[in-house]
Amino acid sequence: MLASVRGMSRQGWWQLARWTVLGTLGCIAISVAYNAIVFWNYPSAAFRQGLLSAIVLPIVLAGPLFFYLTLKLRELAIANHKLTVLASTDSLTGVLNRGAFAARVGALLERPAGASAASAGAFLLIDADHFKAINDHHGHEHGDQALRLIAAAIRTTVRKNDLVGRLGGEEFGVFLPGATYANAMAVAERIRTQIEQTPFRPDDRLSRLSVSIGGASFQGGRGFDELFRIADERLYVAKHAGRNRVSMAQMLETVSTRPTPSAALH
Repeated sequence: MLASVRGMSRQGWWQLARWTVLGTLGCIAISVAYNAIVFWNYPSAAFRQGLLSAIVLPIVLAGPLFFYLTLKLRELAIANHKLTVLASTDSLTGVLNRGAFAARVGALLERPAGASAASAGAFLLIDADHFKAINDHHGHEHGDQALRLIAAAIRTTVRKNDLVGRLGGEEFGVFLPGATYANAMAVAERIRTQIEQTPFRPDDRLSRLSVSIGGASFQGGRGFDELFRIADERLYVAKHAGRNRVSMAQMLETVSTRPTPSAALH
């Protein structure tokens, strides 16, 4: 409990004091009202003494009790928040895991038109180039380091309300609510450039990181699976065009795409 009190923010102290004071005042009000009703016809000296006891006892008893209960409820809320974060976060990179990313994007896409900017936006699929070679030549520890660097570069490039998730292996997803085709292309290029310029030194030797990015900008109602499919097709195009590049599809009110066979490109 002492650790919780020492590390508490100013806002936390304010909430703790507010609920402690309000709870204690509520107990005092009930106690005083009860004494006033029950002992109103007693002699004035006894009546005043009763009212004094009705004020002092709640302060002595209820004050510490409300302080303790409020502190414990706050600790419980913090613990629940940490569990929620752990359940939705990829432990290696710190971005959303696949399930949490898909759920949050899906929730934005399903909101009524006008309730969210997700009636238009863009979905980016980012895949590390030659990642198997990194693991084979430098080891999985450095492969993990590369993934952390890529995730950090993506996070520093996108906006605060954009969603970033690791979809599995060396593949990341980015959802840009409200972004136009031009916006999405600019963001994707910034991500690609940022990762290309990120220092990566496995075994104290400078190595080059790069990613291929497939994307889909959209207008109108779309689903997560459709956006993922279109972005995956564009990622396939970027890989076959030489990697370390962006390929973006523009989905307007209607879209017609020819399925492209997937390939194990890394």
